[in-house]
Amino acid sequence: MHRRAHSVGWRALRALLSVLGISAVLFAVLKMAPGDPMSELVTHPDVPPEVRRQLRHQFGLDQPPIARYFHWLWAMLRGDWGWSHVSRFDVIDLILQRLPVTLAIVGGSLLLALALAVPIGMKAGLHPGSAFDRCVSALAYLGYALPSFFTGLLLILLFSIQLGWLPFVFRTDLSQTGWPWMVEQARQSLMPVLVLASFQSAIWLRHVRSAVMDVACLDHVRLARSKGLPETLVVWRHVLPNALIPLVTLLALQLPAVFSGAIVTEQIFRVPGIGSLLVESVLRNDTPVLLAITLLLAVLVVMANALADVTYGWLDPRIGTR
Repeated sequence: MHRRAHSVGWRALRALLSVLGISAVLFAVLKMAPGDPMSELVTHPDVPPEVRRQLRHQFGLDQPPIARYFHWLWAMLRGDWGWSHVSRFDVIDLILQRLPVTLAIVGGSLLLALALAVPIGMKAGLHPGSAFDRCVSALAYLGYALPSFFTGLLLILLFSIQLGWLPFVFRTDLSQTGWPWMVEQARQSLMPVLVLASFQSAIWLRHVRSAVMDVACLDHVRLARSKGLPETLVVWRHVLPNALIPLVTLLALQLPAVFSGAIVTEQIFRVPGIGSLLVESVLRNDTPVLLAITLLLAVLVVMANALADVTYGWLDPRIGTR
């Protein structure tokens, strides 16, 4: 118990140090980038010198970079994320308006990708060289090769323009309420979820297939089969837990790619999520919003890796005590 608690504490400390390091790098890079609207304002020739000094002092532009970083970090920890230089709204309010949409689409795509990759990859790995395995491998290569924007355009042409089944522009002003509202939300979220899930499931399917093929050849699996255990019991007790360990690693490492794909997907379908807000803040040099979003995404990635460490211990207790 003491060893496990020490391991959990060390992982939490490592995650905290990672977040602090990422925040310092993000702050330094974005503050050195040109085009900060507040810097342009306080150096504008039409602004009186007294007003310039007041603005520079109010926004901390007269402080050294290290002091500005710790002031910003302490404000972030207190929940004061600043305000947008463009919209004049609080940054945290802007993010809370957009975050649920992105999390719903990303979460739905992850669940769909796992629901496709794990059972199909297991069946292909248990029967290598079969017609099913060759067909699945070909489809996986196709899904991996097609970029997200191309897949999104294909879905729009098929389901929106040709068939007219699904809307290709995400709407936030739905007039429905209750159950009809949920149905319409699901309809307009279906294509973005399919775009993200098709790419991720293709990657994960290949890894699950390879992991199952490797684990199925291990001695303890052969011994279980030689003892006459049912194939279903062998797969669920001996093959699946060991085959899922590489997938957990891949899930944690692929999370930044998932959010990157979500940014592209939100642009294709005009989804008002975090990705759209991030692109808008980059184009408008809205540094407070850009800092908050990038740090939030970094924290989500670090938390996913910490959760992966905990999942390792659940799948294989020997890993959890290291």
